[in-house]
Amino acid sequence: VMALPSQVCAQMCSRPCYCPWVPPRCPPGSPLVLDGCGCCKICARRLGEHCDFLHVCDQSQGLICDYRMASAGTGATCNFEDSEEGCEVHGRFYRDGEIFQPSCKLQCRCLDGGFTCVPLCQEDVRLPTPDCPYPRRVEIPGKCCPEWTCDARDQHLRRDAVAASSLLSYLCQEWSTEWSTCSVTCGVGLSTRVSNQNRYCRLETQRRLCMARPCPALPAAFPA
Repeated sequence: VMALPSQVCAQMCSRPCYCPWVPPRCPPGSPLVLDGCGCCKICARRLGEHCDFLHVCDQSQGLICDYRMASAGTGATCNFEDSEEGCEVHGRFYRDGEIFQPSCKLQCRCLDGGFTCVPLCQEDVRLPTPDCPYPRRVEIPGKCCPEWTCDARDQHLRRDAVAASSLLSYLCQEWSTEWSTCSVTCGVGLSTRVSNQNRYCRLETQRRLCMARPCPALPAAFPA
């Protein structure tokens, strides 16, 4: 920060002080402070506002009058005492504009005291299919991004269901009634029985086609 020569400061600060009777009304966030001469109360300049020896910056916010850009004709402005802007993530400081990866899944960029991040892992969605009704993402050892897989529990459940069906068939004592007489005396009819000879060993009524005998042919019609 450039310091003005003491004789210039002495010329700017006149004694005694001549201040307005009513102190200025400051915008929100700008407190009343003494000017650079320690004479009158003024509104403290905020971040990015123009400043000089008389119009001081808000020191309570850690601001100082930065003269580095004064040579470019833009004048001095209020800036943070640590003029190097940056951001702090997990205890580490990054310079403004620096690109970093806080984890293998994110890439971030420090910008104006904050940071923005984009994911490095694909955020695709896998819909259920007949061969994989319950897909889910799992962490793979040695890999950063999770991958889609079919839940092993579903495969176990399907295998257990097949095994239980086989065991049930083995333990089931087959039983059934005799087939009933055909529902018609001639031609194709239905015959029924009650049986547990099925996949779940449950009593059910079963039907099958039957034919006791062919129906006799109708006599040919004689012309009148």
